[in-house]
Amino acid sequence: MARRAEPTPHVSPARTAISGAMISGTAIPVGPVRTCVGCRARVARSDLLRIVVVGGELLPDVRHRMHGRGAHVHPDPGCVDLAERRKAFPRALRVPGPLGLNQVRAYLELRTRNRGM
Repeated sequence: MARRAEPTPHVSPARTAISGAMISGTAIPVGPVRTCVGCRARVARSDLLRIVVVGGELLPDVRHRMHGRGAHVHPDPGCVDLAERRKAFPRALRVPGPLGLNQVRAYLELRTRNRGM
């Protein structure tokens, strides 16, 4: 009886992107990659701010440790505004209705002030 051939290992594009391989001449970030819900750019997780929803309010998860589903956005008011206009936060977090952005905007303002010093 003929011996069965072993399956060839298949490397998915996502796995290749995570390993930092070169794809069509552009460098892909090494490590976890996430998509900004505002501008839709794929960047390293460490370059994005994780947002979670608690009681209808969006909260910044600076340490990436809070429980629940998270959405990632650049820590830039422009990307946050774009995500709000596109209604990306409720869709990414899979929750109905409008969500308050007061805590996120306050965090970004404080972050901008502290970097300006």
